[in-house]
Amino acid sequence: MTTPLQQAVQSTFADHGPLAQAAEGFVARDGQMRLAEAVARTIEQGGVLVAEAATGVGKTFAYLVPALLSGERVLLSTATKTLQDQLFGRDLPRLARALGVPVRTALLKGRASYLCLHRLEFAGESVAGSAPHLRHALSKVERWSKTTRTGDLAELPGLDERSPVIPLVTSTRENCLGAECPRFRACHVNLARREALAADLVVINHHLFFADLAIRESGMAELLPTVRVVVFDEAHSLNETGIQFLGQQLATGQLLDFARDLLGAGLQQARGLCDWTQLASGAEMAARQLRMAAGQVRGASRLRWTGEAPDGVEPGEWQASLARLHTALQDAAAALDTVSELAPDLVRLHERALALAARVQRFAAPCDVALVRWADVSQSLRLMESPLDIADTVRTRLLAAPDAEGRPRAWVFVSATLGDDERLRWFTEPCGLQQAEVLRIGSPFDYARQAALYVPSHIVRPNDPAHSADVARLAGDAAARLGGRTMVLTTTLRALRSIGEALAERFPAGSGIEVLVQGQLPKRVLMDRFRAGNAGGRPGCVLVASASFWEGIDMPGEALQLVVIDKLPFPPPGDPLVEARCRRIESEGRSAFADYSVPEAAVALKQGAGRLIRRETDTGLLVICDTRLTQMGYGRRLLAALPPMRRLATAPDFDAALRALVEQGASEKGAACAG
Repeated sequence: MTTPLQQAVQSTFADHGPLAQAAEGFVARDGQMRLAEAVARTIEQGGVLVAEAATGVGKTFAYLVPALLSGERVLLSTATKTLQDQLFGRDLPRLARALGVPVRTALLKGRASYLCLHRLEFAGESVAGSAPHLRHALSKVERWSKTTRTGDLAELPGLDERSPVIPLVTSTRENCLGAECPRFRACHVNLARREALAADLVVINHHLFFADLAIRESGMAELLPTVRVVVFDEAHSLNETGIQFLGQQLATGQLLDFARDLLGAGLQQARGLCDWTQLASGAEMAARQLRMAAGQVRGASRLRWTGEAPDGVEPGEWQASLARLHTALQDAAAALDTVSELAPDLVRLHERALALAARVQRFAAPCDVALVRWADVSQSLRLMESPLDIADTVRTRLLAAPDAEGRPRAWVFVSATLGDDERLRWFTEPCGLQQAEVLRIGSPFDYARQAALYVPSHIVRPNDPAHSADVARLAGDAAARLGGRTMVLTTTLRALRSIGEALAERFPAGSGIEVLVQGQLPKRVLMDRFRAGNAGGRPGCVLVASASFWEGIDMPGEALQLVVIDKLPFPPPGDPLVEARCRRIESEGRSAFADYSVPEAAVALKQGAGRLIRRETDTGLLVICDTRLTQMGYGRRLLAALPPMRRLATAPDFDAALRALVEQGASEKGAACAG
């Protein structure tokens, strides 16, 4: 029997419904309607829906329409702050207007996204002797602070998300003064929380959600009980995000921030009462010595840690470094205890010193058998300890809890990529959602017409030292013909560097092709430059990227027509978290390779391939430079996970497909000029 909400949803998505009248280019899609009806049913009945909706289904409107029409208070969580901004600033207002629904929405991010007015007052001292670019960035923030209403740093144009000025003008849970802050009433974080509590629909992100579950500090403790409907978009990242917050971590960045704040607050609010310079330098030096004890690595490395020290690290020096750090923090805490009554900043610093010292002690002791511990080593050092997944937390702390009125909640988990089997076990098992209703909806795109897959047989095997050179040569040859329009996705940072360097050497400045490499510029700048393509007489682009560029990147149109994946994205075998998960699967009598490694690779491969076709009018080629895809038995399973593109069997077939893309581009450009 169709319910009133389902009827309203059906009317909204009808050919001549509100969306067709208000949204330019709207086309009714069967898959979108099926997803929207399932979301509506879940909202009305309560329960859990896990939905994989492939690219092109229109999943955003499919969950937003029933959520807005339901009249319920809704919490919507996304994977990234960028998607948060898109939903809040574009999709929600447009849809609310189309539906004629009076709804109050709010955007809530973590502390690091908002300007802290109190810390801004002291930031000038921190950068007094710094480089001019840092002082210039701070002056921009100061000018903007006088006009912003929200304090959301995303509003400030030209501020690099990696800028060292950001930690100087934002707060953390450790250094926030709370109600004791002299700027508490004007605090942007508290303003955002108050608006969230008064809103009908609140947009947050997964990091904020799990941070609250772990520390009950983000303001969600008051918000979540009043919400009956919770939607997680881009839910595929939930497990990896959750374990970051459900465990413990200690980073040299935290320690250096503490030392800087200790020096600044001590000199300003208790000058002459303690030797703040010595105390701060002691904490800073101890943090740097701990990083040095972890050894030298190129790039980044995740070290297994099952004994006294991470693998490859001398245990005696490691434990001695932890002891020195603990002593430095205890000394700072003792000094702060003598002056803490002078100012709230000193009270908070005393609490931070004790908390950091306790965390150092934890990492000096053996790891709990139910957890896994590792060290992330790069220019900085991060010590991590976490559960293997979020299943227990989801079952006991989320699904079991009704809303404030005792009604069963509706939980909706949706993404374009959640697994490679009918039950979506890759997602449901680590998230504790095996009993959920599962829905899989394929893409409406005509992949056989719009795209083709090529697995070059002449490429050497992935473990051959010449593999990256082969990939760079193939990508360079194709990019030269296409005038750019190429994205190369790598599975390792080593391949990223090698392929990036080879392509940069092949296409120097003035060659007509611009090579963009992840890490050289902020991600947002890279994406904007790539999207611009060769418009306005600029050279076309080749983007070489890894990690976060495999997902969430939207490049519709002719800016991207070739995606090259260097090798099958199996989880790294030396990763301690991967090893711990594999051991658990093997202890259950299952195959770690078949039940973990292959599904992980299938999901990552789907995500990477999903960058190519984003609209019904897009065309392009996907090249996977790994012969295991066609030569190994598990390759059939991985191929089945990919969109149903037509296959190119030979190099001449690939050459012909490239030629067709070039001719198509020339024809469209000629038609545009004639028009």
